[in-house]
Amino acid sequence: MLTRKQRELLMFIHERLKETGVPPSFDEMKEALDLRSKSGIHRLITALEERGFIRRLPHRARALEIIKLPEAISPSMAPRARGFSPNVVEGGLGKRRAAPQVDHGETIAIPVMGRIAAGTPIEAIQTHSHTISVPADMLATGDHFALEVRGDSMIEAGILDGDTVLIRKGESADSGDIIVALVDDEEATLKRFRRKGASIALEAANPNYETRIFGPDRVRIQGKLAGLFRRY
Repeated sequence: MLTRKQRELLMFIHERLKETGVPPSFDEMKEALDLRSKSGIHRLITALEERGFIRRLPHRARALEIIKLPEAISPSMAPRARGFSPNVVEGGLGKRRAAPQVDHGETIAIPVMGRIAAGTPIEAIQTHSHTISVPADMLATGDHFALEVRGDSMIEAGILDGDTVLIRKGESADSGDIIVALVDDEEATLKRFRRKGASIALEAANPNYETRIFGPDRVRIQGKLAGLFRRY
């Protein structure tokens, strides 16, 4: 599973190699993805290499080799809009529609899509690592996915390091909701959502962390907290 930025960069490199036989420079990648710095490109390339999509050839400048492309994208497809779209399992896995009766013994497999930062934002959505079984009556209608929590910024909301949060996928939230927020299409974090005039505030539930304020174009809501699981 790739984030939207990772997929955009992978397809940009692929198209450039197909057209010219030469990988794009870091400046060209930065401009194509509308990033502010080359460090963002370096993180994306490292992530693609770790996931086995590209390989950096040693002792050669600008030497990148495409090893594979995501199964959901044909080689000729151009990059799509920015922002990640978690690979929620279809066909009843991770999705539940309204029904007149619920079997309270039924469980539904929900995909765990990597880690989410409850602290300093990190690149969160990584890959469908495993699934967890969730009682069907815990799920509302719509798509769900799960993330493993890293950090302590939400401890006063009862969310601890090592917990697994159940997220209902969506792009809107009410003030006070705990959300998965994607910042600058690169980094994701679990925070309480607030509106501050025309801006968006991502508020921690730990006095050791400051509330971060962003323009509305810098934050994309990926889903809202729907449940929590903890191992003892």
